[in-house]
Amino acid sequence: MALTPRRMRNSPRRRALFPADAVSGPGPGAVMGGARVLLRTLLYTVNSLLQQRRYHAALAALKGFRNGAVYGAKIRAPHALVMTFLFKSGSLREKLKAIAQATYTHSRNLAYFVFTYKGLMALQSQLQGKNFQLHSFLAACIGGWLVFGENNAINSQIIMYLLSRTLFAFSRLAVEKGYIPEPKWDPFPLTAALIWGTILWLFEYHRHTLQPSLQSSMTYLYDDSNVWHDISDFLIYNKSSTEK
Repeated sequence: MALTPRRMRNSPRRRALFPADAVSGPGPGAVMGGARVLLRTLLYTVNSLLQQRRYHAALAALKGFRNGAVYGAKIRAPHALVMTFLFKSGSLREKLKAIAQATYTHSRNLAYFVFTYKGLMALQSQLQGKNFQLHSFLAACIGGWLVFGENNAINSQIIMYLLSRTLFAFSRLAVEKGYIPEPKWDPFPLTAALIWGTILWLFEYHRHTLQPSLQSSMTYLYDDSNVWHDISDFLIYNKSSTEK
């Protein structure tokens, strides 16, 4: 008796030669199992690469790029959020766009700088056999010029942040090295008095010399507190709705 196509598909011989998995293809379970094996293999390969000492300098630069991007976003996003909603006008969309742009710029610049610095440090070590103190200075100078050389609001804030801490650090270093005698009393109260005296004098008489965000903060504190009309803009709001 001749076998019809249907009988041929269901015949014992057919089932023996072509098991169900081979005829219908792998099921979802087999596909998921294969994906897990592939993922484990990939992770093993990546982890093995990360343990190779000969790639350490390049991998350190890459992780530095990652850490710079993450840290920049972490410290800029909350600051931009507060400053934008506190001092800037505009629609919600415009404010959110400004926050995102400031966060992106800070995160990108810090990532680029860390990557550049660590890459140049590794290059100098490769060329001279080890790192010297001058290498750190040169690598950071080049990175600072390339990444933070543009005079914009974000870079300006970062440089001023670093400048104040650099001055404090040099003061401590000068005492440690014996270049200046260690003070017999705490100099911090005098430093605080001189800094506040100077900054308020600049704000009152040479305001244009101050950085814009500092001007905004001090205007809010010292100028806006001179104006009110009733209890609403004296205690609840900074300015009445007609002034905004």
